[in-house]
Amino acid sequence: MEQKQGRQNRPQTMKAVVFHGINDIRMEERPVPVIQEPKDAIVRVVRSTICTSDLHIRNGAVPRAAPGIILGHEFAGEVVETGSGVTKLKAGMRVAANCETFCGTCYYCKRGFVNNCEHGGWELGCRIDGCQAEYVRVPYADMGLTPIPDTVSYEEALFTGDILSSGFWGADIAEIQKGDCVAVIGAGPVGLCAAESAKYLGAGTVVLIDRDAYRLNLAMQNGLADVTVNTGEQDAADEVRKLTEGRGADAVIEAAGGKDTFELAWKLARPNAVVSVVAMYEENQILPLPSMYGKNLTFKTGGVDANRCPELLSLIEKGDLRTDFLITHRSSLEEIMEGYRVFEAKDDNCIKWVVTAGE
Repeated sequence: MEQKQGRQNRPQTMKAVVFHGINDIRMEERPVPVIQEPKDAIVRVVRSTICTSDLHIRNGAVPRAAPGIILGHEFAGEVVETGSGVTKLKAGMRVAANCETFCGTCYYCKRGFVNNCEHGGWELGCRIDGCQAEYVRVPYADMGLTPIPDTVSYEEALFTGDILSSGFWGADIAEIQKGDCVAVIGAGPVGLCAAESAKYLGAGTVVLIDRDAYRLNLAMQNGLADVTVNTGEQDAADEVRKLTEGRGADAVIEAAGGKDTFELAWKLARPNAVVSVVAMYEENQILPLPSMYGKNLTFKTGGVDANRCPELLSLIEKGDLRTDFLITHRSSLEEIMEGYRVFEAKDDNCIKWVVTAGE
């Protein structure tokens, strides 16, 4: 039997952002979700946001995305109901959501590769209804929801399960050694978090590369990077060579996903470096092995294994990591379609548009 916690106080319908096909997303009324499996939880969404991945779905670059689903996978909220198989959560708990659904028991989950869970993966807002709504059903809730410490706000916890997890993962798999020069391509949300994470993991010099002067200045003001390179005015490879006695970066994190940023990534890397690719591309990229022969590079790439949310929330609680610098715009759910427009165009220096609800 499911635990019927708070159901009597919920409405029957809710507003939600629904994906209907390429370039077709709409605000609609949808039924409020209910428990379907014993390990489900229903969460009232208190904070959510728009992700570049949502734009990729809308643009048709995510074939696995199912038309008719509610978009969104990055949120924090309050548990209002749990299934009978949920043991770590109860109604009233404040939780941060993981962008990935994972069982915790399959071959891949046991090895930490939760992105490849045999029963999950990127599900919320892609193959099942997501969080750009008033309520959301979370499968495998004990795995996918992390209690928020009392001293951490919803907004501080909001980006734990996706943007911060992605940036931290990208820095972690780059095998950064103490004192390394780390080049981060892209000053978007993931790139900013990757730069911050690289510094936390011991990088001596973090070089942040972008063509957006506002974001580069933001990174310097918040201590996320030591050096910035504006590719509209400077040659990134030259600047990195100047900092490394001509060698190139010890590690490169590609978080931009532009038409030429993959090529830039391997060109910035010194011989025997690690190139960590966390960007999502809308077009195939070329690996020109003859051109890079002899550099002996290691490439690591793929969807984030977002399995360290408790650790990241602890680091936020301690003040070792923060994400408040990402939030530039806020609105109610009713205004989210304007948020899509502003976020995509980067109008008004938008970095992250946060959708708010009453706490």
